[in-house]
Amino acid sequence: MEKLVNLCKRRGIIFQSSEIYGGINGFWDYGPLGVELKKNLKDDWWYVFVQSRDDIVGLDASIIMHPETWVASGHVEAFHDMLVDCKSCKKRFREDHIEGNRCPDCGGELTEPRAFNSMLKTRVGVSDDTAIDTYLRPETCQSIFVDFKQICGSYRVKIPFGIAQMGKSFRNEVNPRNFIFRSREFEQMEIEFFCHETEEDYWFERWQEYIWQWYLDIGIRESKLRWYEHPKEQLAHYSKRTVDIEYEFPFGWGELQGLANRGKFDLSQHSKHSGKDLSYFDADRNERYIPTVIEPSAGVDRTILAILCDAYDEEIVEGELRIVLRLHPRIAPIKAGVFPLVKKHGLAEIAMDLEKKLRKKFMTFYDDSGAIGRRYRRMDEIGTPFCITVDFQTKEDGTVTIRDRDTMSQIRLPMNEVAGYIQSKITHER
Repeated sequence: MEKLVNLCKRRGIIFQSSEIYGGINGFWDYGPLGVELKKNLKDDWWYVFVQSRDDIVGLDASIIMHPETWVASGHVEAFHDMLVDCKSCKKRFREDHIEGNRCPDCGGELTEPRAFNSMLKTRVGVSDDTAIDTYLRPETCQSIFVDFKQICGSYRVKIPFGIAQMGKSFRNEVNPRNFIFRSREFEQMEIEFFCHETEEDYWFERWQEYIWQWYLDIGIRESKLRWYEHPKEQLAHYSKRTVDIEYEFPFGWGELQGLANRGKFDLSQHSKHSGKDLSYFDADRNERYIPTVIEPSAGVDRTILAILCDAYDEEIVEGELRIVLRLHPRIAPIKAGVFPLVKKHGLAEIAMDLEKKLRKKFMTFYDDSGAIGRRYRRMDEIGTPFCITVDFQTKEDGTVTIRDRDTMSQIRLPMNEVAGYIQSKITHER
């Protein structure tokens, strides 16, 4: 983890927020490469689960909602962590994150557990005397339930169908840790899939298959993944059943995505608290009912961390250490580096022109600084799958070399075939 965190900072992938002021715990910034990696991941998820399906529609709802939302959802009453403090070193911990009854850091005695609501409060209004207290959303799903009736009425969807949303959520984590795995500001990719109660088991199993396959398709090794079934006595207040996909991080197994059968809880609660009828009339069944909800909920940041951990590799090549991120080409921030073998003899002009043409189709990077081997290594380190070199033969026959990141093998292609070759590798059939 330490090597990966250092690489992320050094190469502008992910680094501490507000670092010049000493940073702020639980908040992270994505740099030029990190923002491309995150965008590629979210675009891929949206393509697979929304664009390529005819039973999912999208939503982008506001982060701040009416405060009654969180009363109805149960967050005000039930969204609590049990905290303990060490009487010796004064550090604070979540009770469920420690073993035994002693401080995990210094071995000191712990206080009795006490409840702490982990939602982040904010105030909305132009003056203190008229402002109302509300919260930054702790999850993206509640706006989907609140907007359910609006979407059904405006978009002519029919059950079974789902509503997908990506967006920021906020939780006042007691002990943010493990880089971007547990932070106070994070991003989610969620789907609420509405179905008839009699079909809930069928759709739960289908969604297990869909989301498992997606993690394999973006390049994560199956040997590093597992399912974890939540015991019934540990289920959240809304859940009839929950399973998690976990990844084996360097610090241990951790959740990437939860799949929950939320039953009718959320729509029933919002219908009760708002006074609005959130039932659905099913013309095919000639029945009005509150749908059951199957919820796949993935963490963007945790998935990125798993991708980076899975991709990080070190090897000795020609007596030197090579650090390489073996990112799947469709997730990699930069798809191709373009280099002139040397700056002189018109090679730089040809390479710059080629790079500008390729940039219109996918993200590229031009580099003419240092030996060609060093330039390859810099691209390997950030996960760029292909490097294109313009050399003296290019001036003779219009061909260039394309180097593969993982095998380090090279082929020659005419310049006008380069874009098609790379696109075939990064936009394969899903």
